[in-house]
Amino acid sequence: MSRVPIKETVTFNHLNTSRETTDDEGLMPMGPKRQRLNDMTYTNGSTLATLSHDKYTVGWICALSMEMSAAVAMLDEIHQGLPRADEDTNTYTLGRIAAHNVAIACLPSGYYGNNNAAAVATNMRRTFPSMRFCLMVGIGGGAPGKADIRLGDVVVSEGVMQYDLGKSLSEGRFTRTGIMNRPPQELLTAVANLRARHRIEASRIPSILAEMLERHPTMAQSVYRNSLQDRLFDSTYDHVQSRGVLTDDCELCDISRLEDRFPRDNPNPKIHYGTIASANQVMKQVKTRDELAHELGVLCFEMEGSGVMDGFAGLVIRGICDYSDSHKNKQWQEVAATVAAAYAKELLLVIPANVCTAAPVVAIPSVDLDRQQTLLRSLEFEQIDARRSNIKPKYSTTCRWLLAHPDYLDWQDPKPAVKHHGFLWIRGGPGTGKSTIMNFAYKEATTHKDMVVISFFFNARGEILERSTHGMYRSLLSQLLTTLPNLLSIFDAPEHKKFLDDFYTATLSHHNPVWQIVLLQDLLRSALTKLGQISLAIFVDALDECPPDQVEELVEYFEALGEDAEQNGFRLNICFSSRYYPYIDIQYGLKIKLETQGGHEEDIAMYIRNKLKIGTSKTAEEIKTGMQTKAKGIFMWVVLVVDILKAEYRGGRIFDVKKRLAALPAKLSDLFKEILVRDQNNIGDLKLCIQWILFAKRPLKLEEYYFAAVSALSPDELSEWDRNDITTEDMVRFVISSSKGLAETTRSKVKTVQFIHESQTLKV
Repeated sequence: MSRVPIKETVTFNHLNTSRETTDDEGLMPMGPKRQRLNDMTYTNGSTLATLSHDKYTVGWICALSMEMSAAVAMLDEIHQGLPRADEDTNTYTLGRIAAHNVAIACLPSGYYGNNNAAAVATNMRRTFPSMRFCLMVGIGGGAPGKADIRLGDVVVSEGVMQYDLGKSLSEGRFTRTGIMNRPPQELLTAVANLRARHRIEASRIPSILAEMLERHPTMAQSVYRNSLQDRLFDSTYDHVQSRGVLTDDCELCDISRLEDRFPRDNPNPKIHYGTIASANQVMKQVKTRDELAHELGVLCFEMEGSGVMDGFAGLVIRGICDYSDSHKNKQWQEVAATVAAAYAKELLLVIPANVCTAAPVVAIPSVDLDRQQTLLRSLEFEQIDARRSNIKPKYSTTCRWLLAHPDYLDWQDPKPAVKHHGFLWIRGGPGTGKSTIMNFAYKEATTHKDMVVISFFFNARGEILERSTHGMYRSLLSQLLTTLPNLLSIFDAPEHKKFLDDFYTATLSHHNPVWQIVLLQDLLRSALTKLGQISLAIFVDALDECPPDQVEELVEYFEALGEDAEQNGFRLNICFSSRYYPYIDIQYGLKIKLETQGGHEEDIAMYIRNKLKIGTSKTAEEIKTGMQTKAKGIFMWVVLVVDILKAEYRGGRIFDVKKRLAALPAKLSDLFKEILVRDQNNIGDLKLCIQWILFAKRPLKLEEYYFAAVSALSPDELSEWDRNDITTEDMVRFVISSSKGLAETTRSKVKTVQFIHESQTLKV
């Protein structure tokens, strides 16, 4: 063990245990002789022990920052941080409790639920390969019933059931298919040991909390509870809101509707053992709470335990902060989080160290984590999201009309899905702005935390994987498995194991094996069937930029997925966009034609008003109106013509602008031709630009295009590339000038040069 010297070490050995705390202080009372804990060393900005990754054998995961504060406050010693494994986004606090070295991690701020918890657990195992079990510790909602559960009590899982995983049946019935995840035998043995001790002697929780306060006085608000009220309302009585806003207390609630409960003789928290119910949403429905409590014996509801225990041996420990009803408030959260952390520490004190250093107690999947990650990485390719990332941001408040469109609202509403099978198809001619509105819809969907969103934007100007269904399936599957790492178990399916074994071996040998489309389709379908109650939205843009024979197969495949979703009870929303040709259709689905939408026309009118600054005279207004009429809903046409008319207006004659507009062709393809042939200046540069972009076997990188063009236009200027003399910005300007604005540089990580619109390729 090495040590990093800083300043000093504060040590608490053989602590004085004679202090007695009274009810007046609000701390849970203790006997005059507090039970002595193990000798503890707490580092306070002092010398930090540095251990290797394999020394950490206990994981501790929290969902909230207050839970992590309580967890860190339980450490007997804080250790120096260590580097994380590649792709691990967790942030860890490392330390020791008794004989166990512990790694503590918290979910990202603002992100909750089983999916995010599973991602944190997966990353933790990647960085700490010797991790044997994990504790999920924090707050939860109680299920009052036969068990006399009170606020500030602790519930310890004997099993965790994901209750929102199942199938929707006829007449609104729902059958759960979630499997009861149980802690490993070694943890259950330790729990039984501690439970037996508590029959003989009191829990150490009060002593642990008092010890914590000696080291961390600022944690007092997380322990003192005498000012908090424990109210349980009648299950038929809902919380009363104030002026339409949900208040954080029950000051307006009728206290005559409180349940009569006998006061407890012992103010210390009571520890309960039983089933914990887990889901991706907060439990507030009393009827559902009581049904699950009666049906499954549920004592507590929470949102992360099932995600952690899916493939990771662990135990869920929850401090009760509310009663899983509409009367939720945050008053008890800090106390509940701290009490749960104190129980977790007490449990670790009774677990022998050899449990964590012997053979792993976690059930290792047949496909190990490294293999799963290797297969996952093999789905990726360099330009996997290049097209979507290169779409220019929407202008101002354009596109927002879509959110209020009746068909869009129906598509988002799960109730009438039987009518459209979850399909929405946005159609429009070349240049109408389909990709822009698809990108807007995709980004808007990602703001819904209860929905997983994946996408693929076909790119006919890109490399083969960017314009084929092969690349689409790889991209969609990669995004889904990265977002929901618990679905990586699909790589262990018996029907695919032989191929995936060979694929994995070939990948390790750097042979670059090729994914088969049929296998990708099977894996994606398998992943979707494991979604349960998780909502999934898939956006696929520009189907017309994919080979027609592949598109037909793609549509048939997604229609089958829609039927699977209807039959198996998972929610799947699919949004396509395409031109009118080649003609593609689906049996079910909602359709929006861009050119006929009033909101789309209003977007174009706003763009013209704000961008074409030619005054407000009668002639100017006629030009703007005529421009919108001539555009016929083609947004790209408007963008190009605005620049042309602005250049004309620099001469100061508004009537010349009107004549110029009248002379411009109405078809987008003819407008591109007009731009190509009208300006004869530097026509050689333009022809060379077109030839390099059009005839290159693959999209040229920015520097490739630049030096290829310069080698013909100014061969004497060629020399070894000095990045200070020729910057990226210089090259980008050259692309615009040499192409007269018809080519652009992509904004992807590897910048390439392409036409500003796919329809230019056909016209050229």
